[in-house]
Amino acid sequence: MTAASTWADGSEFGADGFAALARRGLDLRGGASARRFPGKRIVNVFFDSSLRTRTSMEAAAHDLGMHCVTLNPGKDAWKLEHRDGVVMDGDCPEHVKEAVPVLAEYADLLGVRAFAGLKDPEDDAADAMLGAFQRWSPVPVISLESARFHPLQGLADAATLLHELGDVRKKRVVMTWAPHPRTLPQAVPNQFAMTCALLGADLTIAHPEGFDLDPAVLARVSGIAATNGGRIAVSHDQDESLRGAVVVYAKNWSGWSYYGHREVEAARRATLGSWTVTGAKMAKTEDAAFMHCLPVRRNVVVADEVLDSNRSLVIAEAGLRRWTAMALLERMLS
Repeated sequence: MTAASTWADGSEFGADGFAALARRGLDLRGGASARRFPGKRIVNVFFDSSLRTRTSMEAAAHDLGMHCVTLNPGKDAWKLEHRDGVVMDGDCPEHVKEAVPVLAEYADLLGVRAFAGLKDPEDDAADAMLGAFQRWSPVPVISLESARFHPLQGLADAATLLHELGDVRKKRVVMTWAPHPRTLPQAVPNQFAMTCALLGADLTIAHPEGFDLDPAVLARVSGIAATNGGRIAVSHDQDESLRGAVVVYAKNWSGWSYYGHREVEAARRATLGSWTVTGAKMAKTEDAAFMHCLPVRRNVVVADEVLDSNRSLVIAEAGLRRWTAMALLERMLS
């Protein structure tokens, strides 16, 4: 398969192509006529739960005249094994080597969601399940969120930034770590960094020490940002990072340094309630808009006063998932 036939992190069509997709989503929401693809089909395989991704993809497919099939392995479909050479005497009765080509017989596109395991950094960095679908599928594959990236969320975030800021280049955007009771993957923060890099924003990533992103991802997005006139910086001072920001994106993630030490991470995370995004913290910004991918833990990640304010974009951001998914499906089927 070629890079253009896989949607894995949003960079596949280049910076201009990515921005064009986001703008196409905005145009579709504004009433532009969508292309129609009667008789086309997409099968989406969700190994992990979903609200926005599943619903927006099904709605987008319907709006384009397509048929969408959604499967949940282990619930309404067989559990799937993806490892090569494994003796399948466990709870997975089917291998992706058979399942994926068979699904491709029924569909023009395949989608797959498989979160990070957060136990083995090499396995998560390899994006094993997404890679298995890409390897064995004769039709294009769309990531519905993988161990490393969430490109559909990133596309909606890009449309949100473009609608809010117009030209995003060199605008001061902050992505801040925020508290959470659970250990969460890095796919969304990795993706937001990629989104800002492709749009040429001046992004500061604020997080407590130890809660670092994958260094390989950070190096890659920093290079892409520089190519597009932007910048990626990292800070451990949340208050200082927020000064002058025009957009604040809050998200929790597990620390790359804490692989193999999750109990230590949990104990540390429990002491970091001061990183909750409050009205007082947003007052340090330049009347910044607030973004979050949802679902969000109220008064843990962000205070009610921020989430319910007129500067909160979370509902509009999520609403754009439908329109940007339509834009992507148009492109993939073209």
